[in-house]
Amino acid sequence: MAAAAAETPEVLRECGCKGIRTCLICERQRGGDPPWELPPAKTYRFIYCSDTGWAVGAEESDFEGWAFPFPGVMLIEDFVTREEEAELVRLMDRDPWKLSQSGRRKQDYGPKVNFRKQKLKTEGFCGLPSFSREVVRRMGLYPGLEGFRPVEQCNLDYCPERGSAIDPHLDDAWLWGERLVSLNLLSPTVLSMCREAPGSLLLCSAPSAAPEALVDSVIAPSRSVLCQEVEVAIPLPARSLLVLTGAARHQWKHAIHRRHIEARRICVTFRELSAEFGPGGGQQELGQELLRIALSFQGRPV
Repeated sequence: MAAAAAETPEVLRECGCKGIRTCLICERQRGGDPPWELPPAKTYRFIYCSDTGWAVGAEESDFEGWAFPFPGVMLIEDFVTREEEAELVRLMDRDPWKLSQSGRRKQDYGPKVNFRKQKLKTEGFCGLPSFSREVVRRMGLYPGLEGFRPVEQCNLDYCPERGSAIDPHLDDAWLWGERLVSLNLLSPTVLSMCREAPGSLLLCSAPSAAPEALVDSVIAPSRSVLCQEVEVAIPLPARSLLVLTGAARHQWKHAIHRRHIEARRICVTFRELSAEFGPGGGQQELGQELLRIALSFQGRPV
């Protein structure tokens, strides 16, 4: 009995949190008031509208009816069917999930990378999984995703019981290229975008027309809001595909808040190579090798 009792705390601590990162599991274990502080919530919330490509002030907020352009986001709803979604998740669950930070679990298919030292190793990387072949083929049929050839796939598993979340961050730009593509499976969620740049965002009256009709109809800016006080929420339906490019990829940090995980959710993120690893780049040959391995679709989680 004594041995079993001694093992209990370790069994309960089934999380991969390090440093200031926490989840519900380790927070319950620590007990009492946490010795860390969460980042302050942004003051003003805007909602991304996929029909117009603008971020619109939330209802009953100080900026209801006001908006600003939010370029670099493409959302494709129902990218996979319910049946395809169920099969993808079944195939993922055949392989083990590794514990990760902030209550997440993960499966990685890609080279081992040290981003700080800008070094990578291909040992152990056998390619993307076979079940992603059709997903990748289908991506290339959509405008804006022509020629998209991912060399890395990361599956992240979120669930409310673990308090899963991911802090605001920008994806690396040394190895990973312009388009960041994510498939949202099992449940809807919200991707929260924030930007720490100084200065203000100029606001116009919120448009209601389709994008092509906005050119001559947008009213001149007449309000502004500090950029650092703004959060843009991008609603992500289940089975939707999200593509981030340009400012949304390189200037606005993205996050998933704990409160937006209400059921199990799997995010499948695909990353392409940067120009440094492409034709004419300084590491073109390594890039070709990474593509050859990745697109063999013979991979297992590394």
